[in-house]
Amino acid sequence: MAAIDSPLTYLFAALPILIVLGLMLLKRWDGQRAGIAGLLSGVVIGVLIFGLNLDVLWVALAKGLLLAIFVLAVLWPALLLYNLASSASGIHSMARYLEFLIHDHGLLLVVLAWAFSGMLEGLAGFGLPIAIVAPMLVALGVAPVTAVAAVAVGHAWAITFGDMGVIYQTLIAVTHLDSAALAPYTALLLGVACVGCGLATMHLLGYRDKWRTVVVLGLLMSAAQYLSAIAHLTSIAALIAGAVGIVAAVFISRWQHTAPAIAKAASAQVICPSLIATLAIYGGLTALLVATICIQPVYDLLNTVSWQARFPSVATLTGFVTPAGTSTSFRPFTHPGSATLLVFVVGYIGFRRAKLLKSTCWRPILATTWRAAVPATVSIIAMVCLSMIMEYTGMTMLLARGLSTVLGLLFPLVSPLVGILGAFATGSNNNSNVLFAPLQLNVAELLGFLPAVLVAAQTTGGALGSMVAPAKLVVGCSTVGLEGRDGEVLRQTIRYIIPIDLVVGVLALLLCLL
Repeated sequence: MAAIDSPLTYLFAALPILIVLGLMLLKRWDGQRAGIAGLLSGVVIGVLIFGLNLDVLWVALAKGLLLAIFVLAVLWPALLLYNLASSASGIHSMARYLEFLIHDHGLLLVVLAWAFSGMLEGLAGFGLPIAIVAPMLVALGVAPVTAVAAVAVGHAWAITFGDMGVIYQTLIAVTHLDSAALAPYTALLLGVACVGCGLATMHLLGYRDKWRTVVVLGLLMSAAQYLSAIAHLTSIAALIAGAVGIVAAVFISRWQHTAPAIAKAASAQVICPSLIATLAIYGGLTALLVATICIQPVYDLLNTVSWQARFPSVATLTGFVTPAGTSTSFRPFTHPGSATLLVFVVGYIGFRRAKLLKSTCWRPILATTWRAAVPATVSIIAMVCLSMIMEYTGMTMLLARGLSTVLGLLFPLVSPLVGILGAFATGSNNNSNVLFAPLQLNVAELLGFLPAVLVAAQTTGGALGSMVAPAKLVVGCSTVGLEGRDGEVLRQTIRYIIPIDLVVGVLALLLCLL
């Protein structure tokens, strides 16, 4: 068995991650298969090289499973609610209503690809914003390749706080950082990304004269996301920011007195029951989350119910010790998944009574949710358990030590790039964070930087990486008849990711050195 500090162990420590990245990037495996392969390789390497024993294995797997459940409790209800609205044509109605409200055609395209897709990302991720908005842009006259690229670039800023906070909840779970410490830095860096994504979308769509409007909208959206995040509304921060951008764009369009794209006579067809019902359920969810989090007496009362597992101190055969600790506290009545599930149930009953859905509609809603959630569930469980095994066997600490030695104080510059590469290979900011956020945390501790800054840079990079992730681009291409042409889209999106990444990296470095 190799010594834990042998130079060769650096390669072995990185091997599980390299296997996951290689399978997804070179073999085009999906996240669930690559995650399982990575988990199995992590166990084997842990046993052969890092002294993994049964005590360490069961504690790491148990902790990983509990962390995954914490995240999945948001994922499943969020997808159910989204599919409920989609089944009633609510999402399509929202897009049609925007076309009626925003008179400037160029601004409409930018807002759809940037703010509206970001708002959709706040509701449900997993490539759905690209799949939904790209065909809308094509219908409005945008070339298919440009349409997919515009949405891929446009929605990236919303991914960390998107999908009702699933990714951010995972980030908190795998790093054990206090959300109050992490949220401000994450929202700040994502705010820079938001403005950058808006300008990139504008440039890609060919409306460069809109840069002043885009900057104003970007600053408003960034401010809304930041204020929501520091107010502990991380699960709806992207949703609120996207909505603020849309409302502001409507006001700007009306102020400019541009002729409407849809005649006023057609407004009755645009303002339909499915639109009103969809706005009601997501508005109700926002109000419920605000009430449970921001009204202190309500929050204190609901927060009294809490569950937390305790884990013993364990040591590998090579002597790496993980002290005793606890799992992330699960508070069912303030967990965003509970509010989302409640709104889904109430919304389903309301939709049925309003005759917006057929009596058998629950079958396709459940089937669609199942098809999307099961692969994501397997992937999340496998990736989180792999992350815990690497943490409990000392692999993550070893990699952090090597990176901190090679890059030193300049590491924050490449911190977002690590997130980008992870998302590019795994197709997900979530998977990128699970694999690399603990590493960023350890590097920060070794270099004496504030851990929250590097973790925020990691997830910002992971969010940006979604604009070049082949898995996301394939989804978008499939909805506009571009099967097999995702490489053309990638050539468009990759031009914009580097400059935004550099700005985020420089800001992260400045925050670390201040």
